[in-house]
Amino acid sequence: GDERESGRAPGFENLPAIVAAAASLRAVRAEAAAEAARLRELTERIRSRVPELVPDVEVVGDPSRRLPGIVTFSCLYVDGETLLHELDRAGFSVSSGSSCTSSTLTPSHVLRAMGVLSEGNVRVSLPAGTPAEDVERFLEVLPGTVAAVREKLGAPAATENVRAAGPGLVVDALGRRCPIPVIELAKVIGDVPVGATVRVLSDDEAARLDIPAWCEMRGQEYVGEEPAERGTAYLVRRTS
Repeated sequence: GDERESGRAPGFENLPAIVAAAASLRAVRAEAAAEAARLRELTERIRSRVPELVPDVEVVGDPSRRLPGIVTFSCLYVDGETLLHELDRAGFSVSSGSSCTSSTLTPSHVLRAMGVLSEGNVRVSLPAGTPAEDVERFLEVLPGTVAAVREKLGAPAATENVRAAGPGLVVDALGRRCPIPVIELAKVIGDVPVGATVRVLSDDEAARLDIPAWCEMRGQEYVGEEPAERGTAYLVRRTS
Protein backbone atom coordinates (compact mmCIF):
# COMPACT_ATOMS: atom_id res chain seq x y z
CA GLY A 1 0.00 0.00 0.00
CA ASP A 2 0.96 3.67 0.12
CA GLU A 3 0.70 6.46 2.70
CA ARG A 4 -3.06 6.84 2.29
CA GLU A 5 -5.37 5.48 4.99
CA SER A 6 -2.45 4.61 7.28
CA GLY A 7 -0.89 2.38 4.65
CA ARG A 8 -3.98 0.23 4.25
CA ALA A 9 -4.89 1.36 0.72
CA PRO A 10 -3.90 -1.23 -1.90
CA GLY A 11 -2.15 1.29 -4.09
CA PHE A 12 -2.57 1.86 -7.79
CA GLU A 13 -3.75 -0.73 -10.32
CA ASN A 14 -1.05 -2.90 -11.86
CA LEU A 15 -1.39 -1.52 -15.37
CA PRO A 16 1.40 -3.65 -16.91
CA ALA A 17 -0.29 -6.82 -15.63
CA ILE A 18 -3.68 -5.67 -16.96
CA VAL A 19 -2.23 -4.98 -20.40
CA ALA A 20 -0.43 -8.33 -20.37
CA ALA A 21 -3.64 -10.16 -19.38
CA ALA A 22 -5.56 -8.50 -22.21
CA ALA A 23 -2.85 -9.42 -24.71
CA SER A 24 -2.81 -13.00 -23.44
CA LEU A 25 -6.60 -13.26 -23.78
CA ARG A 26 -6.45 -12.03 -27.38
CA ALA A 27 -3.72 -14.55 -28.17
CA VAL A 28 -5.61 -17.42 -26.53
CA ARG A 29 -8.83 -16.57 -28.38
CA ALA A 30 -6.97 -16.46 -31.69
CA GLU A 31 -5.31 -19.80 -30.96
CA ALA A 32 -8.65 -21.32 -29.91
CA ALA A 33 -10.30 -20.23 -33.16
CA ALA A 34 -7.46 -21.70 -35.22
CA GLU A 35 -7.56 -24.96 -33.25
CA ALA A 36 -11.34 -25.20 -33.61
CA ALA A 37 -10.98 -24.86 -37.39
CA ARG A 38 -8.31 -27.58 -37.42
CA LEU A 39 -10.43 -29.94 -35.30
CA ARG A 40 -13.44 -29.32 -37.52
CA GLU A 41 -11.39 -30.47 -40.52
CA LEU A 42 -10.39 -33.64 -38.67
CA THR A 43 -13.95 -34.46 -37.61
CA GLU A 44 -15.14 -33.77 -41.14
CA ARG A 45 -12.63 -36.33 -42.38
CA ILE A 46 -14.05 -38.88 -39.95
CA ARG A 47 -17.61 -38.02 -41.00
CA SER A 48 -16.81 -38.46 -44.69
CA ARG A 49 -14.48 -41.46 -44.51
CA VAL A 50 -16.29 -43.72 -42.04
CA PRO A 51 -19.28 -44.41 -44.38
CA GLU A 52 -16.81 -45.15 -47.18
CA LEU A 53 -14.75 -47.55 -45.08
CA VAL A 54 -17.46 -49.30 -43.06
CA PRO A 55 -20.69 -50.59 -44.64
CA ASP A 56 -24.07 -49.91 -43.02
CA VAL A 57 -23.10 -46.84 -41.02
CA GLU A 58 -25.25 -43.83 -40.18
CA VAL A 59 -23.40 -40.60 -39.36
CA VAL A 60 -25.41 -38.68 -36.79
CA GLY A 61 -25.87 -34.93 -36.41
CA ASP A 62 -25.89 -31.82 -38.54
CA PRO A 63 -22.82 -31.58 -40.81
CA SER A 64 -22.14 -27.94 -39.96
CA ARG A 65 -24.10 -26.87 -36.87
CA ARG A 66 -22.08 -28.89 -34.37
CA LEU A 67 -19.13 -28.63 -32.01
CA PRO A 68 -15.83 -28.76 -33.90
CA GLY A 69 -14.25 -31.72 -32.09
CA ILE A 70 -17.12 -34.21 -31.81
CA VAL A 71 -18.46 -36.71 -34.34
CA THR A 72 -21.00 -39.48 -33.78
CA PHE A 73 -21.96 -42.44 -35.94
CA SER A 74 -23.90 -45.69 -35.54
CA CYS A 75 -23.01 -49.07 -37.04
CA LEU A 76 -25.72 -51.55 -37.95
CA TYR A 77 -25.47 -55.07 -36.51
CA VAL A 78 -22.97 -54.01 -33.82
CA ASP A 79 -23.22 -53.91 -30.04
CA GLY A 80 -22.02 -50.45 -29.03
CA GLU A 81 -20.38 -51.48 -25.78
CA THR A 82 -18.50 -54.34 -27.42
CA LEU A 83 -17.22 -52.01 -30.12
CA LEU A 84 -16.20 -49.48 -27.47
CA HIS A 85 -14.12 -52.08 -25.61
CA GLU A 86 -12.46 -53.35 -28.78
CA LEU A 87 -11.48 -49.83 -29.81
CA ASP A 88 -10.15 -49.24 -26.30
CA ARG A 89 -7.93 -52.29 -26.68
CA ALA A 90 -6.64 -50.76 -29.91
CA GLY A 91 -5.71 -47.58 -28.05
CA PHE A 92 -8.75 -45.39 -28.74
CA SER A 93 -10.90 -44.11 -25.89
CA VAL A 94 -14.32 -43.35 -27.34
CA SER A 95 -17.82 -43.17 -25.90
CA SER A 96 -21.06 -44.85 -26.84
CA GLY A 97 -24.61 -43.58 -26.72
CA SER A 98 -25.82 -47.07 -27.55
CA SER A 99 -28.75 -48.70 -25.82
CA CYS A 100 -26.76 -51.93 -25.68
CA THR A 101 -25.24 -51.79 -22.23
CA SER A 102 -24.92 -54.47 -19.61
CA SER A 103 -27.08 -52.57 -17.14
CA THR A 104 -30.02 -51.24 -19.14
CA LEU A 105 -32.21 -51.99 -22.12
CA THR A 106 -33.27 -48.36 -22.53
CA PRO A 107 -31.98 -46.54 -25.62
CA SER A 108 -30.15 -43.25 -25.30
CA HIS A 109 -32.81 -40.57 -24.85
CA VAL A 110 -30.77 -38.23 -27.05
CA LEU A 111 -30.60 -40.70 -29.94
CA ARG A 112 -34.28 -41.47 -29.44
CA ALA A 113 -35.14 -37.76 -29.71
CA MET A 114 -33.06 -37.51 -32.89
CA GLY A 115 -34.82 -40.54 -34.38
CA VAL A 116 -31.57 -42.22 -35.40
CA LEU A 117 -30.09 -45.68 -35.02
CA SER A 118 -29.13 -46.41 -31.42
CA GLU A 119 -27.25 -49.67 -31.86
CA GLY A 120 -23.50 -49.64 -32.41
CA ASN A 121 -23.22 -45.96 -31.57
CA VAL A 122 -19.76 -44.39 -31.28
CA ARG A 123 -19.02 -40.84 -30.16
CA VAL A 124 -15.51 -39.60 -30.96
CA SER A 125 -14.22 -36.52 -29.13
CA LEU A 126 -11.04 -34.85 -30.33
CA PRO A 127 -9.37 -32.76 -27.60
CA ALA A 128 -7.24 -29.76 -28.44
CA GLY A 129 -3.91 -30.83 -29.85
CA THR A 130 -5.10 -34.12 -31.33
CA PRO A 131 -2.65 -34.94 -34.14
CA ALA A 132 -3.96 -35.78 -37.60
CA GLU A 133 -1.95 -39.02 -37.45
CA ASP A 134 -4.20 -40.31 -34.65
CA VAL A 135 -7.27 -39.71 -36.80
CA GLU A 136 -5.70 -41.59 -39.70
CA ARG A 137 -4.81 -44.53 -37.47
CA PHE A 138 -8.37 -44.58 -36.10
CA LEU A 139 -9.69 -44.76 -39.66
CA GLU A 140 -7.29 -47.63 -40.36
CA VAL A 141 -8.33 -49.60 -37.26
CA LEU A 142 -12.10 -49.00 -37.34
CA PRO A 143 -13.15 -51.13 -40.37
CA GLY A 144 -11.45 -54.28 -39.12
CA THR A 145 -12.71 -53.73 -35.58
CA VAL A 146 -16.33 -53.33 -36.71
CA ALA A 147 -16.04 -56.40 -38.94
CA ALA A 148 -14.62 -58.45 -36.05
CA VAL A 149 -17.42 -57.38 -33.70
CA ARG A 150 -20.05 -58.24 -36.30
CA GLU A 151 -18.46 -61.64 -36.82
CA LYS A 152 -18.22 -62.24 -33.09
CA LEU A 153 -21.89 -61.36 -32.56
CA GLY A 154 -22.93 -63.53 -35.46
CA ALA A 155 -26.59 -64.25 -36.01
CA PRO A 156 -28.76 -67.38 -36.11
CA ALA A 157 -29.15 -68.98 -39.51
CA ALA A 158 -32.05 -67.59 -41.46
CA THR A 159 -34.11 -70.68 -40.70
CA GLU A 160 -33.70 -70.35 -36.93
CA ASN A 161 -36.32 -68.49 -34.91
CA VAL A 162 -38.28 -67.86 -38.10
CA ARG A 163 -41.71 -69.24 -38.92
CA ALA A 164 -44.19 -68.68 -41.71
CA ALA A 165 -47.12 -66.35 -41.13
CA GLY A 166 -49.37 -66.30 -44.17
CA PRO A 167 -47.74 -64.20 -46.90
CA GLY A 168 -44.94 -63.10 -44.55
CA LEU A 169 -42.60 -64.32 -41.85
CA VAL A 170 -42.39 -63.99 -38.10
CA VAL A 171 -38.98 -63.49 -36.52
CA ASP A 172 -38.95 -64.43 -32.85
CA ALA A 173 -36.30 -62.26 -31.19
CA LEU A 174 -37.88 -62.33 -27.74
CA GLY A 175 -35.33 -62.26 -24.96
CA ARG A 176 -32.56 -61.12 -27.28
CA ARG A 177 -30.97 -57.71 -27.03
CA CYS A 178 -29.91 -55.18 -29.61
CA PRO A 179 -28.64 -55.66 -32.26
CA ILE A 180 -29.90 -59.26 -32.68
CA PRO A 181 -33.52 -58.32 -33.62
CA VAL A 182 -32.23 -56.16 -36.48
CA ILE A 183 -29.67 -58.77 -37.54
CA GLU A 184 -32.37 -61.43 -37.81
CA LEU A 185 -34.68 -59.07 -39.69
CA ALA A 186 -31.91 -58.31 -42.17
CA LYS A 187 -31.23 -61.99 -42.74
CA VAL A 188 -34.82 -62.88 -43.65
CA ILE A 189 -36.14 -59.81 -45.45
CA GLY A 190 -34.99 -61.30 -48.75
CA ASP A 191 -36.95 -64.50 -48.09
CA VAL A 192 -40.33 -62.82 -48.52
CA PRO A 193 -41.68 -61.50 -51.83
CA VAL A 194 -41.81 -57.77 -52.51
CA GLY A 195 -44.93 -56.40 -50.83
CA ALA A 196 -44.99 -59.07 -48.12
CA THR A 197 -44.22 -58.35 -44.48
CA VAL A 198 -41.89 -59.59 -41.78
CA ARG A 199 -43.21 -59.50 -38.22
CA VAL A 200 -40.43 -59.11 -35.66
CA LEU A 201 -41.27 -60.05 -32.08
CA SER A 202 -39.05 -58.29 -29.56
CA ASP A 203 -39.12 -57.27 -25.92
CA ASP A 204 -36.03 -55.09 -26.30
CA GLU A 205 -36.96 -51.42 -25.92
CA ALA A 206 -34.23 -50.49 -28.41
CA ALA A 207 -36.09 -52.28 -31.20
CA ARG A 208 -38.71 -49.52 -31.20
CA LEU A 209 -36.00 -47.15 -32.41
CA ASP A 210 -33.65 -49.42 -34.32
CA ILE A 211 -36.09 -51.27 -36.58
CA PRO A 212 -37.57 -48.07 -38.10
CA ALA A 213 -34.03 -46.68 -38.45
CA TRP A 214 -32.95 -49.88 -40.23
CA CYS A 215 -35.90 -49.57 -42.62
CA GLU A 216 -34.90 -46.00 -43.42
CA MET A 217 -31.31 -47.02 -44.10
CA ARG A 218 -32.18 -50.09 -46.18
CA GLY A 219 -35.09 -48.65 -48.17
CA GLN A 220 -37.78 -50.88 -46.65
CA GLU A 221 -41.17 -49.77 -45.33
CA TYR A 222 -41.77 -49.65 -41.61
CA VAL A 223 -45.48 -50.40 -41.23
CA GLY A 224 -45.71 -49.91 -37.48
CA GLU A 225 -45.97 -51.84 -34.24
CA GLU A 226 -48.70 -53.68 -32.43
CA PRO A 227 -49.02 -55.41 -29.06
CA ALA A 228 -48.08 -59.07 -28.95
CA GLU A 229 -48.76 -61.79 -26.40
CA ARG A 230 -45.26 -61.08 -25.18
CA GLY A 231 -43.30 -57.98 -26.09
CA THR A 232 -44.14 -56.02 -29.23
CA ALA A 233 -44.57 -56.99 -32.88
CA TYR A 234 -42.83 -54.71 -35.39
CA LEU A 235 -44.09 -54.94 -38.97
CA VAL A 236 -41.77 -54.36 -41.93
CA ARG A 237 -42.87 -54.55 -45.56
CA ARG A 238 -40.34 -55.47 -48.21
CA THR A 239 -40.30 -52.84 -50.96
CA SER A 240 -37.27 -53.90 -52.98
